[in-house]
Amino acid sequence: MSAPLLLILIAALAFLATHVLYEWLAKRLLIVSGAEYLVLGVLLGPQVTGLFPPSAVAAFEPILVLGIGWMGISAGTSLRLPRLVRIPSVTYRLSLVESLTTFALVAAGATSALAYGFQASYAAVMLPALTLGAIAVASTPAGLDVAFGLSARAGARRAAPVLRQIEVAHGMDAFVSIFAFGILIAAAHTQVPLMMRALTTTEWVVVTLGIGVVGGALFHLFLGSERSPDRLFISLGGAVILTSGAASYLQLSPTLAAFVMGIVLANSLRQPAPVDDVLRSGERPLYYVLLMLAGAAWAPGSNVVWWLVIMHYVVLRTIAKLWGTGIVTWINRAQAEVGLDWGRALMGQGRLTFALALDYSRRGLPYGDLIFTCAAVSVLFTEFFAARFVRSAVDPLLVPLEQLSMTLSATTEAVMESVTETMAQRFPALRKVDPDAKEHEHKGKR
Repeated sequence: MSAPLLLILIAALAFLATHVLYEWLAKRLLIVSGAEYLVLGVLLGPQVTGLFPPSAVAAFEPILVLGIGWMGISAGTSLRLPRLVRIPSVTYRLSLVESLTTFALVAAGATSALAYGFQASYAAVMLPALTLGAIAVASTPAGLDVAFGLSARAGARRAAPVLRQIEVAHGMDAFVSIFAFGILIAAAHTQVPLMMRALTTTEWVVVTLGIGVVGGALFHLFLGSERSPDRLFISLGGAVILTSGAASYLQLSPTLAAFVMGIVLANSLRQPAPVDDVLRSGERPLYYVLLMLAGAAWAPGSNVVWWLVIMHYVVLRTIAKLWGTGIVTWINRAQAEVGLDWGRALMGQGRLTFALALDYSRRGLPYGDLIFTCAAVSVLFTEFFAARFVRSAVDPLLVPLEQLSMTLSATTEAVMESVTETMAQRFPALRKVDPDAKEHEHKGKR
């Protein structure tokens, strides 16, 4: 099958999944769909049917870079300073400790598992182990969106402390995960032949941040006041390709560069809502394309050591997200507001996790296939139930509050009616007169 025909097939499947299947599953079954397209990619790839050869995956490398960068800019646009400064500091403290705990615990476990399983030194497995820790931090906000929606009415419910904590935790997870991954890629950077000397890790990180700042400034300068969705989509796609492509060409992290670009846009545009709508409409189709392309190129191993590392990754991440959040919440005495189980809502992994793992595996770095397999297994087993994880963590706190609110509202109405009736009996002049009854009485007198 030719590459253009494959591209048309992938685009059609992504469009159909986005506008039909996703909305139906989300509304009726509280299911976050998407991971199944990784399985579809495996079926189309050389491992099963062979309809999607490895050469076709290499031909779609620009689309992979665009999709990876799109996940980064989507995460960055949620960090708006005017909204962030209104959130209590304890919310950030709980989120930051949860992110760092997950990173440290998974990285330490992965270091031990890789060194023991492959009989390698700790120095040799440090980069992939830290990368697994950074990928484990990421959590998907899709479960929160499916469970509580994005409408104005849903926004009022999401103002509850526990939902605000989960939303901030998603943003903190993305921040820590993307920055840690970007620093690791900069540390693993090889010397560029055109330069006079090899730059240090700090200098490469500064270059990555500079690419994102320049990309955000150029987009704001040329199309900051544009409102047409079509023009915004084309221009924003070009800006993401320029930013993530420049970072990828320099062997840096396109996710970090696009993430910084998203932060710049979110805090410089006067009306960022049209950009958010464009990003949200393009994020899901690109994610499905990434899943199918990566599934076609995925060749998981059957070595026992691989399963050892995967088990370390899944188990340690689960412990950090569940018990780590509960412990830090109890230490900060915030269980009355957010409960001890809000970390359950962070169990789901999705778009950002997949983008980071795919970015690492395509570079030919050590244990790239194993790291991608860990992320793929986690996405397959957690994203599907992400919305249900959110519901199970939030309902024990949110449902009693809603019932109390309804009870207070009914009690207030009853009290007001009683007061009104008492005042009307004491002061007859205050009694409301029905205009129709008054007219009927007037006609009777005549």
